[in-house]
Order: sequence, then C-alpha cells, then structure tokens
Amino acid sequence: MGDRSKQSGEISPPLGSKLHKSDQGDRQRDDLSAGNASMGAVMNRLVREFIAPHWRVLAVGLSAMIFVAATTGALPYLMKLVADEILEGKNEALLYTLPLVILVVMTLRAIADWISRVADAWLGNRVIADLRIRMFDVLAYADLSWIQDTHSGRYVSAFVNDVPIVDRAGAKPLTALVKNGLSTVFLMGMMFYMDWKLSILTIVGMPIALIFLRRQKKRIKTASRKSLREAGDFGSLLTQTIQGIRVVKAYGQEDAEAVRVRNVVNNIMYYLVKTARARAAVAPITEFVAGLGFAAAVFYAGWQSIYADVTLGDFMGFITAAMLMYQPLRSLFNVQAQMTEGVTAANRIFAIIDHDRKVTEPEDAPPLAVPDGRITFSNVEFAYEADTPILSGFDLEIAPGEKIALVGPSGSGKSTVLNLVLRFFDPQVGQVKIDGQDISQVSLASLRSQIALLTQEPVLFDDTIANNIAYGSEGADMDRIVDAAKAAAAHDFISELSKGYDTRVGEDGSRMSGGEKQRIAFARAMLRGAPILLLDEPTSALDAESEAKIQRAMESLLEGRTVIMIAHRLSTVQKADRICVMGGGRIEQQGSHDELVRQPGTYARMVQAQTGLDLRVDGPALVAASE
Repeated sequence: MGDRSKQSGEISPPLGSKLHKSDQGDRQRDDLSAGNASMGAVMNRLVREFIAPHWRVLAVGLSAMIFVAATTGALPYLMKLVADEILEGKNEALLYTLPLVILVVMTLRAIADWISRVADAWLGNRVIADLRIRMFDVLAYADLSWIQDTHSGRYVSAFVNDVPIVDRAGAKPLTALVKNGLSTVFLMGMMFYMDWKLSILTIVGMPIALIFLRRQKKRIKTASRKSLREAGDFGSLLTQTIQGIRVVKAYGQEDAEAVRVRNVVNNIMYYLVKTARARAAVAPITEFVAGLGFAAAVFYAGWQSIYADVTLGDFMGFITAAMLMYQPLRSLFNVQAQMTEGVTAANRIFAIIDHDRKVTEPEDAPPLAVPDGRITFSNVEFAYEADTPILSGFDLEIAPGEKIALVGPSGSGKSTVLNLVLRFFDPQVGQVKIDGQDISQVSLASLRSQIALLTQEPVLFDDTIANNIAYGSEGADMDRIVDAAKAAAAHDFISELSKGYDTRVGEDGSRMSGGEKQRIAFARAMLRGAPILLLDEPTSALDAESEAKIQRAMESLLEGRTVIMIAHRLSTVQKADRICVMGGGRIEQQGSHDELVRQPGTYARMVQAQTGLDLRVDGPALVAASE
C-alpha cells in the first residue's frame, strides 16, 4: 500500500500497455471517431451554428469591445497632451479640463469593459449549453448499435470534459481576437502616428514569435488530443467500477482497480502537463520579443532626445502605447494556443453531433394505426455483424390478441425479434409489419407509443415511484397511477413506505428489491396501455414469492394485447397461446405446450431439464410435465 501511495504522486509516461485489451480496442474506436477539421473550418462552424443565432448579444459585446479598444488607443495621445501641454507647456486651462476628460474616458471604458465581459461570459456559456443540448439530442435519437459500441463513460467525459474546452475555439477566442486585435491595431496606429521608425523597431521581433507559435501549436494539439482521450478512458473506468462495485469487493479487486485508475490518472496528468508546458512556452517568447522591441525603442528614443528633437510628450505617448500594446499582444499569442486545444475538443464533439442514423423515418412519415395488433415478419434476414447472421429467412405471423412465447438457446435470435419490432434495428432483408403497415415507413414515435416493453432487469430512474410508473404516459393523474400499481400488485408495498408514491427509488432502483422494481415496471406497462406488449424474461431473476405476485399481475397485463414473450420458465411459457422454438435463425418448432412436449426437439429437452420427467413416456407423465 505504501508503494502505491508513493507512485501515485509521480508523473510518468503513458502506461497504455497496462490497460486491458478491451480498453485498447475502445481507444482505437475513440480515436477513429474524432474528426480532423482545420482551425478555420471549426471556427467557421462554431460561429455559424452556435454563435450567429445569438447575434444581438454578440453585437452588444463587440460594440463594447470596439469602444474599449478605441479608448485604449486614445490613452497614449492623452498622455502626450499631459506631458507637452501641462508638464512642459504649463497650460493652466488644460490642467482643469484634461484630468476630467481622462476620468470620463476611463469611466466609460470601464463600463464598456464590464458589458463586454458579461456578454462574453453569457455567449460562451450559451455555446457550451447548446453543444450539450445538441449532443444529447443526437444520443437520445441515435441508433442503439452505435451507442452500445462506445462505453457510456466516454459520452459522460465528452459532456463534462470536452465541451467546456470547445469554448476556447468559439465565443471566447472570437471576442478576444476582436478586443485584443483592435486594441493592438489602435495602439500600433498611434505609435506609427507618433514615430514610424520607432514603431518598426518595436515590432521587429514579431515574425520570430509567429514562427515559434506555429511549432508550439502542433505540440499542443497532439498533447491535448491525448489528454482528452485519457479523460474518456477515466470516465469509462470510473463508471464501470462504480456500477460493478459489489463484484469488485466480492472478488477482492480493490487494489487492481486502484492500479488501473492510477495509471489512467497519471496518463491524464502527463498529457495535461505536456499541454501546459507547450502553452506556457508561448509566454517567454512573447516576453522576449516585447523586451527586445521595448529595449530598441528606449535606445532609439533616448538617442533621439540627445541628438535630435524629440519632445517629452512624444516619448511618453509612445512608451505608453508600447506598454499598453504588450498585454493585448500577449493575449493574442495565448489565444492562438488555447484555440488549438478548443479545436481538438470541437472535432471530438462534432464527431458525435454529425453521427448519421441508420434507423430513420421517411419525411412526413404517417403515424402507425393499430386497430388490431397483427404482427408479421416476412422473410427477415438480420445480422449485427457482417457474415454472422442472426435471423435468416425468418417468417412469423402473430394474430391480433395472440400471445407468442419465443424459446430457444442463447444466440438464437429471440431478443433480436423484439429489437426489430421496436425498430432498434432494421432488417437487412425482409419486412416487419403491424396491421399491414411496414414499420419502417411510419413515424418512430407513433410505433413505439403502441408498444410496452418489460425486461429481465427493470430500468428505474432516480425519481419518485409515481414518476417512474408514469414514465412514458404523459399527463397521467394520480388516480390512474394508483390503479396501475394495484393491477401490478404493487400498491400494497408502496403504501407501506413512509412517503408512499413520493418515495425515491434511488439510482437504478437501488432502494427497491428485485420484486418491487419489477412490479413498478409492470405498473408502468399497465399505465401505458399499449396494444402490443413485449416481455423479455421479466420474471427470471425473481424469487418464488415475488414471481407469484408478478404472475398474478401478468394475467391482467396480458389480457387483450398482442404479446411476444421471451421466457424459459414453464410458468411463463404456458401462458402463451403458441410457443415458437427458435434455432438456426428461424422457427424450428411451434405449437402449444402439450403439442411440443410430445415432439422430439429443443422444447421437449428444455421441459425435461426443468421437470426431470422422462418425456418419452406417454400418458400421465406428459400431463404432469405440462402442469
């Protein structure tokens, strides 16, 4: 333990070799997903899509910045007047008016600066908010396959880490370029107005700084990209460790997980330090260039004052302009470095925003009408990965109100059938129809509004029980929620809770037992009242007592609906009107329970394994097997 604590403070090169192989595969996908648009293209898109819509705030901010830049450029001239007219010229009239003018100018400049900063902050945070909204919209409507291909922690990292950095390539650099660029232009113009030879000496080192900055931009881009990738790894690792903390502790893997986290965190620090080191190198070169120009200006001005005719006002005005120009000029160089980081993050964000969905709906797609609830699969072929077919020539017709049970070994395509009905995926060949309507030609919202889904592991949100039951049934009042809970055999245990229906279920329903979570999920399906019901082994993880309560609730839930259920338990399978045994990507057997137990095949073997009865014997044994 002591060694681990000591090592955690070290900054070492990346430890990618110590990551799991699966992590490295995710890294490759993560890198491939990031775009590589140029700085100009990224800036143009950010301005066009995320800044221009808020042009009124932008106009106010830019106007204030122009005023700040103009008044900054006027300050050297005011200093020249102070030196020439008051200090040397002894102008008594200006003694009383010029300080007042300076006070008014500085006050207005301060007000304009405050306005510009507030507008800049509002615009920057609005861009961040809009990016997060756009990203979530994409994720909410994205294909299930694409979402499942990337660890959820990477998406979280994109929202938390990447998006704020994009501000460095959006509103912030835009306003900084305007403010500091105009200030530099005004001040440089004043310098050339006062002494063009002296001005040339002051800026002679700028090309050197620009060459150096270009080299640093490449280093910043590389280090920034890698630090963001490592942050994504950390998000993935942290998420899966928290979700699997019981297994981590049960198998004594706390130290192993701590080592993995330490490696990733050290990698993040390593690349962050590299980024900071490359960015920090910009300041010294700027200091050097400014110092070189300033020293040359002082020498030349001093030489002019000794051997030529230069007034104190000319010298003070010029020096004031040169000193005032130093800060915006330095900021311009720093903005270039920050923009490089922002562009790197923006490319990662745009890779998410620009994702093209495969499961789409036609323009002006009509809503699905479900007068009966007949479901038809016609010659369906489907594969999640090329050359690995799941369904092949799959045909199935489910009559209105019929209850179909799908059984078969793992990988036979049972869950795929449910996924295709919900259009989580589209078949490569064939059609899925509901009441004669190709579901790929109707609106997705109307399709899914006609379907209720119950899964083996019920999904509850960290909200109240009432809101979890009402999820997907907008506008449901409390009476309907309670009626649904009663029908799902959930009302009694909910009423015994101190806050009743206002009780929060915790993250993923962690405050509820497995049976309680499943009954809440059943109540949600009851309240939805959809004519089509999909069940994916909803009772397989329950104890006998909880299953008995759920089975009673299921009787009410199944009534009057077209049902496709995946189940292995006979208590659930026997509720079906027809049992379809799947294998080889199609239906191998179908019929009632009594018919199938008399036929050699998968179903008979399944029943025999669960009951222990010899199904080769005719008569009473078969009756017992079916009970």
